[in-house]
Amino acid sequence: MHALAHPAPIPRSASVEVAGADPSPAAAVTIDRGTGAALAADASGALPSDVAAALRAAPALAAAVPLPAADATAERLEALATLGAHDLEVARAVEPHLDAVAILAEAGVEPHPGAYGVFAAEGPGMRLELEGGRLTGEKPWCSLADRLDRALVSAWQGDERVLVDVDLRQHGVEPVAGAWHARGLTGIPSGPVRFDGAAATPVGEPGWYLRRPGFAWGGIGVAACWHGGAVAVARRLLDGAGDAPLRLAHLGAVDEALTASRLALADAARRIDAGDVDDPGMLALRTRGIVARAVEEVLARVGRALGPGPLALDAEHARRVADLQLYVRQHHAERDQASLGAALVADRAGRAW
Repeated sequence: MHALAHPAPIPRSASVEVAGADPSPAAAVTIDRGTGAALAADASGALPSDVAAALRAAPALAAAVPLPAADATAERLEALATLGAHDLEVARAVEPHLDAVAILAEAGVEPHPGAYGVFAAEGPGMRLELEGGRLTGEKPWCSLADRLDRALVSAWQGDERVLVDVDLRQHGVEPVAGAWHARGLTGIPSGPVRFDGAAATPVGEPGWYLRRPGFAWGGIGVAACWHGGAVAVARRLLDGAGDAPLRLAHLGAVDEALTASRLALADAARRIDAGDVDDPGMLALRTRGIVARAVEEVLARVGRALGPGPLALDAEHARRVADLQLYVRQHHAERDQASLGAALVADRAGRAW
């Protein structure tokens, strides 16, 4: 519990190493002291510079980053946070591939070559059916479907949800063009995909995808990306705070928020590796909620402290803020808090406080 007993301020030291080069001090993020993850990157040793480079690097990154629950979960979360601090579009491209590789490993299946996505969202008026090894229907929120090689896709088989591995380059897979109008994550179009008899290979038995502990670990990995994005936004305030009292007050509040977020991720990583998790879903809800609240605090505080100037005149900062505002909305706010509250009421014997 040493790292939990001595929280650090907004970390700037490099704890995540990039193969062949020192990581950028502007990107490296610490989750837990004494850990470090090796991020394989491109031939120059740099982190991917854009989405295309991220997709090319994804298999090498997956080979370098530890799987969850393999005694190095903090290293995995640090790698994801560092990608988030480096560039949220890069993180948004790489994280699903890392998640897909972890899912396949949990199922005892080797991934095919290429870059993977994970398409598991549901949407009103859309339903994807698996029958006879073929997919028919429409799936919402399919990020980068027109650029990925493959995806793990959830579908319905009767009344049960199943997970399948799909080659996205085959006939019968049609990403819907022109559906993405976001001002954040503009390089990660996430519109629907129509499937018309596309071949699909089941991964695990029906219902396995949502029941397995790794479903929760994947959600915590996404939160690590949010945390990294918030650290990058906060560093803009740290660099510009000077000795202005109000800016220093906002900076102190930002540090408190990010420390809470970091400690939540570090505690989750330790518990996952120790096998000390009775309810993975509850841990994921709690951790994601703490991180999401910290992200919103950082966005609000940095905006008030720095005013409109950086949002209007600093292209990199403005893009980071827009990307993070959209990305963190993967947290379902009060709906997730209600789910956490219901889980607590149902598990009074295992109270956490």
